[in-house]
Amino acid sequence: MTDVLVASGLRKRFGDVQALADVSFSVRRGEFFGFLGPNGAGKTTTINLLTGLARPDTGTIRVGGLDCTRNPKAAQHLLGVVSDESNLYPELSGFDNLTFCGALYGMGKTERRHRAGELLEIFGLAEAGHRLFGGYSKGMKRKLTIAAGLLHKPEILFLDEPTTGIDVASARQIRRILADLHRDGTTLFLTTHYIEEAERLCDRIAFLVKGRIIRIDSVEHLLTPLQKRHRLRVCCGGLSGKIVDILPPAFPDLTFSCPTEDMLLVEADQPVAIGPLVRLLEEHGAQVLEAVRLRPSLEDVFVEITGIEADALHREKEKSGAKGGAS
Repeated sequence: MTDVLVASGLRKRFGDVQALADVSFSVRRGEFFGFLGPNGAGKTTTINLLTGLARPDTGTIRVGGLDCTRNPKAAQHLLGVVSDESNLYPELSGFDNLTFCGALYGMGKTERRHRAGELLEIFGLAEAGHRLFGGYSKGMKRKLTIAAGLLHKPEILFLDEPTTGIDVASARQIRRILADLHRDGTTLFLTTHYIEEAERLCDRIAFLVKGRIIRIDSVEHLLTPLQKRHRLRVCCGGLSGKIVDILPPAFPDLTFSCPTEDMLLVEADQPVAIGPLVRLLEEHGAQVLEAVRLRPSLEDVFVEITGIEADALHREKEKSGAKGGAS
């Protein structure tokens, strides 16, 4: 599989802030590539450099075999861009927004009108196509913004936080459409801090923290080390510090932690026998409500590699959702 995008040694500084520091990676043709990191990691800056909206201080960019370092616009005809905030016009209808974008891409009138109608159907917006974009819900606005990025059938589609701050149903539909585009051979470049979204959609993922890539690999390879660990979540009432203290001597091959006062996490190199553990907890006054074996997730990998706790990312999601609700 050939590389359709190659970035090498990208650096970008805004005043005293080093947004990107020696970022290098490549994206294969037809790949769903994820850029995963917290807010402020440099994800949007990277997209702006790759799509010609900004220039790197140093480094090179090649897209579709074209050198975009000196001429950032050289490959724009190959690109579709969906920014984290819509750039469509509230005073135009959904249909007119799409046909206007088609005109900017140089599409003929008949072609752009046909393509606009096609995309409105695909995104479930056909009935709303005649309505003003300013009256759309957040989810509808997001879907039309993605449709606008697809209007000219780009070879590479860049998506910056496409499902942040929208309703569950719209997010699910967008993920399904992106998966369909991937199956049809479109190259997709996704930035997100929704870890479960990246795990579900992407072939390979780059972890970006404070402007640096600290790991790039396939989802399968990223999860492999954790699959050798066995994890168990036990929810129970009456779980005291005294009970927790007796567990390590009784089960020396297990590792215990208590993220909350009514939850016990158990880890081991071998499968955990639930029965003896539950019996000991109940003998010492705990009421076991649930014991569940946990499947390793990309969130676990992210926390282990970056040291950034999942709770911090969850708070960022909530902030993004609140920001989206206020806009």
